[in-house]
Amino acid sequence: MTAAPKILAINGSERDGNTADVLRYAAAHARTLGVEFEVVDLRSIRMDRCGPCGDCNDRTVVCAVGDDIPSVVRRMIEADGIVFAAPVHGFGTASLMQTFIERAGVGYLRFDRPLSNKVAGIISVARRYSAGEVWAQLTVNALLNRMILVGSGFPATVHALHRGDAAKDEEGMRNVERLVDRMSDMIGLLREHRELTGRDALAGGDRNERVGLPLNELVNAV
Repeated sequence: MTAAPKILAINGSERDGNTADVLRYAAAHARTLGVEFEVVDLRSIRMDRCGPCGDCNDRTVVCAVGDDIPSVVRRMIEADGIVFAAPVHGFGTASLMQTFIERAGVGYLRFDRPLSNKVAGIISVARRYSAGEVWAQLTVNALLNRMILVGSGFPATVHALHRGDAAKDEEGMRNVERLVDRMSDMIGLLREHRELTGRDALAGGDRNERVGLPLNELVNAV
């Protein structure tokens, strides 16, 4: 029996607030589609900042900083799709998500791009300003990891200030629903293609963009 599709959401908010509420809404909608939807709250894991070593562009082994990032990366690899969700803080991406992008990307994902051809969705939450900028940054990060990005028509940007305001943004939440719908459909199409052909829908190719480091010098990230 084929396992249910699984979406893992990365919540980059420092608090249990509107971003968490949006993801709970997305999870409830996903369940109606028969999709498993889990959330990693970055505020609840042990995550250190990048250290002073400064050898990220030269190292051929995974990051030496010991925290919970490897276990989160493994969960991402096991999932069919990833949602990156973060609020706007100080006109930019909340610091927890920024730290996660740096630690996971430079320390683990860049070696062989294990998220290639997984389905990605992006959600940003803002009072009013910079929702598009944060959405764009997270989008570029997904594309860097060679993920298959699906849209929701208008971007899934939700406007909220006080706790509970997210639910009042009907258009934003409707776009979140559309995003989950399309992620579910794309996961199904990709699974069907793999079953019929035995291969990914898109070629993997050379997954190492690092200048001067041949592929055979790199190790698996996790």
